[in-house]
Amino acid sequence: MADVFVFADCELDIGGHVLRRAGEDVHIEPQVFDLLALLADANGALVSYDAINEAVWKGRIVSDATVSARIGSARAAVGDTGKKQAVIQTVARVGLKIVVPVSRKDTTETHRSPTVQAPDTSRHVVRYVTSSDGVRVAYGMSGSGPPIVRVGHWLTHVDLDWASPVWRPLLDRLGRHHTVYRFDQRGTGLSDREFPGKGIDEFVDDLAAIADATGADRVPIFTASQGVAVALKFAARYPDRVGPMVLYGGYAQGRFVRGTEASHDEARAHLAMVRSGWGQRGSAFMEMFSTLFIPEATPEQSEDFIKLQLASATAVGAVKLREVIDTFDVTDILSEVRAPVLLIHGRGDRVQPVEQSQLMARCIPNAQLITTDSINHVPFPHDPAWELLMRETERFLLENAPVV
Repeated sequence: MADVFVFADCELDIGGHVLRRAGEDVHIEPQVFDLLALLADANGALVSYDAINEAVWKGRIVSDATVSARIGSARAAVGDTGKKQAVIQTVARVGLKIVVPVSRKDTTETHRSPTVQAPDTSRHVVRYVTSSDGVRVAYGMSGSGPPIVRVGHWLTHVDLDWASPVWRPLLDRLGRHHTVYRFDQRGTGLSDREFPGKGIDEFVDDLAAIADATGADRVPIFTASQGVAVALKFAARYPDRVGPMVLYGGYAQGRFVRGTEASHDEARAHLAMVRSGWGQRGSAFMEMFSTLFIPEATPEQSEDFIKLQLASATAVGAVKLREVIDTFDVTDILSEVRAPVLLIHGRGDRVQPVEQSQLMARCIPNAQLITTDSINHVPFPHDPAWELLMRETERFLLENAPVV
């Protein structure tokens, strides 16, 4: 194979094992990279499913769902979809082919050019701040441009996230236009595992410490799940310190305060499963955990997601955090939030119901709401709604950027 293939707006660097689209690195799994390399090397010729299986899976028997997942990820990585098939075309029951021109770069010049070097992982830096009560909070920095803060949630690990097929694509996408400040909430990841307090205010103080670390007067925020409640309370408390906020799959009321017995039962059942199955790789709970949060994930993404959770918290810590965040309630301050807010929520999200974002949209004065067909609580590129989420995020942040 040639060292570098060029097609559509993509460059596939075989030697550096890098896919670049529109000049930006795209993080993909090894099997997806192998599939793209095979199709690019064929230069428009049809590649049979048997040849794909031999090259990508070394002849092992894999399910149709696994093959379809890799094809979907390959299409997403090059800006294509199964509906358009503008780059990668399926020939039913036969195989795949690339339907755009493929050229080869001169390998000597390619390896001298900085535009095709492997990603510079030194852009990822881990540091610490001390919150108001003395708890040390770990945060990571990556990307370039004005700062944006991704609020910590249940559960992250700022070091392992950088190599994660679940979280790295989000960090890279946000990092196209921003220096991303992301942190492990107290009790998780590289932040202090033991912490005092049982309410949302401590989490708001942690966010304030990270906002201070950015050095910006106002910081835009991207967050998800219970990080949404923390971000909203921070915005109401410090209106002069917050820029536009993108809130994905979040809630204003935790399960224990939603006023329905069903939500209370769900919270108690979740806690019981965490106590009995946390840290037991291969247990029914850990499999359920991944399926609940990212039901459309590939096996590699599910395995990585489970690995991150095990590294992020102990069973005792995970239970303690769930007990705290399921009591969050910021409905009383929603009308005080003055920052522009974009709410995005999958209608099929089984972790946090879309009705919570609808509630916030009704009560926050300057809010927009977009719902998607997604069933995934965690955003990742294999989700058909991924591109909509990221495109709307970039549009919103750009439209509401400060005038300089």
